[in-house]
Amino acid sequence: MELRQIRYFMEVASREHVTEAATALHVAQSSVSRQIANLEAELGADLFVRESRQIKLTPIGRIFHERMKQAMNVINHATREVEEYLDPKKGTIRIAYPISLAAYTLPTVIHAFRTEYPEAKFQLKQALYPELMHGIIDGDFNLALIGPLPKENKKFHRKALFTEKMVALLPLHHPLANKTSIRLRELKDEPFIVLPEGFVLRDMVEHACHAHGFSPAIGFEGDDTDALKGLVSAGLGIALMPEVTLIDNTPRSTVTIPLSENNITRTVGVITPAQRQLLPTEEIFYQFLLQFFSRLNFFSH
Repeated sequence: MELRQIRYFMEVASREHVTEAATALHVAQSSVSRQIANLEAELGADLFVRESRQIKLTPIGRIFHERMKQAMNVINHATREVEEYLDPKKGTIRIAYPISLAAYTLPTVIHAFRTEYPEAKFQLKQALYPELMHGIIDGDFNLALIGPLPKENKKFHRKALFTEKMVALLPLHHPLANKTSIRLRELKDEPFIVLPEGFVLRDMVEHACHAHGFSPAIGFEGDDTDALKGLVSAGLGIALMPEVTLIDNTPRSTVTIPLSENNITRTVGVITPAQRQLLPTEEIFYQFLLQFFSRLNFFSH
């Protein structure tokens, strides 16, 4: 079994198309087909089911794909470790993050880091809450910003960075828009604008409402926090959002009002693998991350 065969197999499996895989690999389609056939012959099993132009993994192919994904992560990790050992200030940091930290938190940290390490590179991946934890465990990446901070897990380490309040975002001419604070129950008859099911922020909003005696009436769903802001700005409902999503990015025709309840908060942190060491450049960024938030009043802007 050759490393080239595995790389070709992984590309075809991800794209489910030999021609597209060959284009991405910058090789001839016949070369990809031949290497896949050689791999299947060596293993004595069909890894793909051919369906006209598309191909899909067989059940044993899916198992093999998962194992090879882990193996390739180890190989890539080892290769990068050697490269970064020679000059860690020029390495690459792979970090994943949820959508709620994309607009302000992560860019702010990266900008500060790049002022000290201008040659460091970043590979960024946005992911849902479960994907952040699974990606750390499976080796897809070694660093993930996450909020709320998950429960302790023997497969990853976790470190809190800051705690923020959830706030209410209302249309500018809403009857409650002039209040200095709002009790959550005052919003029980309002149409709530939320993220789709599967987003942890959606769960947080619903749990907070249930804890205060009501179920939120879902008026609209938006695919990201900017969509929620736009819908509120259009007067279509209200939203509960982490305050960090509104720093320097509160839309016109809306107003942000604190909630009276001080316990409706979210702790944002970083998780790293328990069974793998961070690569040299990632370790530098991780330590920078901890120091950055320890000395910064993040909500003084």
